[in-house]
Amino acid sequence: MPNLGVNIDHIANVRQARRANEPNPVSLAFLAELGGADGITVHLREDRRHIQDKDLELLRKTISTRLNLEMAATQEMLDIAIRTKPYMVTLVPEKREEVTTEGGLNVISQKEYLKEFTRELQSKDIPVSLFIDPSLTQIDASNEINCKWIELHTGKYASATNTTQLSELSIIKEATIYATSLGLRVNAGHGLTYQNVEPIASIKGIEELNIGHTIISRSIATGLKEAVREMKLLILNPREDRLINS
Repeated sequence: MPNLGVNIDHIANVRQARRANEPNPVSLAFLAELGGADGITVHLREDRRHIQDKDLELLRKTISTRLNLEMAATQEMLDIAIRTKPYMVTLVPEKREEVTTEGGLNVISQKEYLKEFTRELQSKDIPVSLFIDPSLTQIDASNEINCKWIELHTGKYASATNTTQLSELSIIKEATIYATSLGLRVNAGHGLTYQNVEPIASIKGIEELNIGHTIISRSIATGLKEAVREMKLLILNPREDRLINS
C-alpha cells in the first residue's frame, strides 16, 4: 500500500490570510507525523501566497520524515532547492491566477529545458519527480528526461461523475503499469479525499499519495469542538496571573 505525504500548504494559507504567526505549519507538521504521515509536502510558490522561505528552511531542519518540495522549474527555485536540499523535488506547473495546481506539467513541450533542470538537481543528489497527467506520451517524455519519479495527477478522477470515475481510474492504473515497466517510480495526488482515496490506494505500483486539503479540512472539523471549549474556559475562568498590568 502507498505511503502518505501530507501537504501542509493550506495551514499556511490560513496564517497568511492575516499575516499572523498562527497556525504555524512547521509546528503542525509534527502533528501530521504523529498521525502517521510518511512525509511532508510543501509548494513554495513564486508569489509566496502560503508557504514562506523560512517555513521551508525550518521544516528541512526539524521534521523527522521526508520533505517533498513542490516548485516551478525556475532559476530562483533551483537555487533554493540546491541550498535547502529536500528529500525530493516535485516539478509542477504554476500559474499566478490559479487557486490550486490545475493540471499536470507539459513535459513534451519543454523536454530539453526540463532535462537540463532535472540533471542539475540530480547532480546534487536531489531526486526529481514530475507532476504529470496520466498520459502515456507524457510518461514517455518524463522517462527521456531521466527523472527518478513521476507523480500522476488524479484531479480528473477526483472530480469525475459516477459514470466516468471508473474510466478515469482505469487510465491511472494503465499509466502506473506503463510507468513502472519503464523503471519510473510512481506517486499520485490531487483532489483525493476520504471518500475517493481507497481505489487509488489499491493500485499496485503507486508508492506514495500526496494529500492535503481534505486532511486539513477534516482536522478543522474534528478539532473545532475542543478549540472552542478551551477558549470558553479561559473566558469564563481567567487567571489573574495572566492579566496584563494587573
